[in-house]
Amino acid sequence: MSWMVALPAIDGREYVYRVRAPCDALPADLFWAAFHCHDDGPHPRASDHFDAALIWRAGRPEHT
Repeated sequence: MSWMVALPAIDGREYVYRVRAPCDALPADLFWAAFHCHDDGPHPRASDHFDAALIWRAGRPEHT
């Protein structure tokens, strides 16, 4: 199953990552998977505040 995780960054943009995880994955685990993927990339620093992230199942309407 795929999840989408949107992380706001210091450049004012929002970066969205697809995270593959089971349907019972914990939101915190999804957040950290996306955050570490972002950290390894070339983009400006993302917010490490969990409450700032949006997490939803891929293919479903966005929700937090």
